[in-house]
Amino acid sequence: MVDQVKLAVLGAGLIGKRHIRHVLEEPAADLVAVVDPTSVGQKIATEAGVRWFPSFADMIAVLRPDGVIIATPNQVHISNGMEAVEAGIPALIEKPVADDIAAGEKLIETAEAKGVPLLTGHHRRHNPMMQKAKQIIESGRLGRILVVNAMFWLFKPDDYFDMPWRRERGAGPVFLNLIHDIDNLPYLFGDIAAVPSS
Repeated sequence: MVDQVKLAVLGAGLIGKRHIRHVLEEPAADLVAVVDPTSVGQKIATEAGVRWFPSFADMIAVLRPDGVIIATPNQVHISNGMEAVEAGIPALIEKPVADDIAAGEKLIETAEAKGVPLLTGHHRRHNPMMQKAKQIIESGRLGRILVVNAMFWLFKPDDYFDMPWRRERGAGPVFLNLIHDIDNLPYLFGDIAAVPSS
């Protein structure tokens, strides 16, 4: 039997709760901590039977997981990612990794220099429907694909934006949702060569 990977989840909001559930359900993983500064985060940790810490610094002072899942608001992904990299702990960072390119590149460069693995939470490419689409495209059944015209439609209920961070710079439907489709396009068809301006 393989040793379980000890994981901590940073952030106990909508997506953090999903990660916590998945880690608890995965036999090869062991949830060892929930890191979230709120009483909700503390309650979730208690319900899961794991330790709770209000910050990464508090956790790392007493506990060193094998990896962390960063599911905090977008605007703090870089600072949380840098904490993990500086501690030498591999991290899966929910998308988007950063809300600006320069900060994202700095995080990636720092992680590469220190040899700390980072992953991005682009889970939709693993959806069976996407896997089937990729299989069909790669089989050549559709011929040689030269151009892709993609459209993105989205409706979010008003209460989705009740969380203040979802209305701030670095959040919103482009960073929270469209980013999945931007990831899916090169996954399915290869690198994007051009984007028309209108």
